[in-house]
Amino acid sequence: MKINSQLVEKTLVEFLKDEITKFGFKKGVIGLSGGLDSTVAAFLGARALGKENLVALVLPYKSSDPKNINDAVEIAGILGIKHYKIDITAQIDIYFEKNPTEDKLLIGNKIARERMSVIFDYSAREKAMVIGTSNKTELLLGYGTWYGDLASSVNPLGDLYKTQVFELAKYLGVPEKIIKKTPTADLWPGQTDEGEMGLKYEVADKILYMIFDQRKSKEFVIKSGFDERIVEKILSMVKRYQFKRTLPIIPKLSHRTIGKDFLYPRDWGV
Repeated sequence: MKINSQLVEKTLVEFLKDEITKFGFKKGVIGLSGGLDSTVAAFLGARALGKENLVALVLPYKSSDPKNINDAVEIAGILGIKHYKIDITAQIDIYFEKNPTEDKLLIGNKIARERMSVIFDYSAREKAMVIGTSNKTELLLGYGTWYGDLASSVNPLGDLYKTQVFELAKYLGVPEKIIKKTPTADLWPGQTDEGEMGLKYEVADKILYMIFDQRKSKEFVIKSGFDERIVEKILSMVKRYQFKRTLPIIPKLSHRTIGKDFLYPRDWGV
């Protein structure tokens, strides 16, 4: 699972530059959380587009850890990119005043979607494309909010497992305190990625890599020494959240259906 970080950086920088400019844009916009993934994506975006063409949004809620917010602002400063800090507490709270719930997950999903709503609003204001921050582990396991943090225009990290993002971060020169930080979506106090999933990234990545990259069978993975219950859980999550990895399904009624027969050949220059 080791990566050639130099080659990965070059590939992802060229990817961002190519994909964003081919749509007629020069700029990118990104949500900065103070965590690893958004920081790595911001480092790549700044190198691909130039610091003057990357805009960061720091979007705290009242329960957000101040350390994460300060780290996000600090990263924007290190990169020399323009950033906006917008507190979304009022718009979240007014919604739940009229639609109350004690369910932390519902509240967390609303926060994630509200953040992405602001990010897409600023993408229009700045005439910029939204750079995603979801890694391959999260995408396979469905760990993310549909049309929240999983939404984006281009996603440079989508084919890197979480442990590979850590590798790339070290190569890019991401501050050590960001690399060592416990991964969290910071949707409620004390929330952590691994705690919410009930999985350790290191273990999950090894199992996912064996099954999906090496095409090993479930039985082979278990015989390799992994807990059968963990393997079953991971496979169950991958199957359950397939809908998060696809565009809305359109029933076929015509000869040329969008997403099936009609695939705009933008790469052909048509």
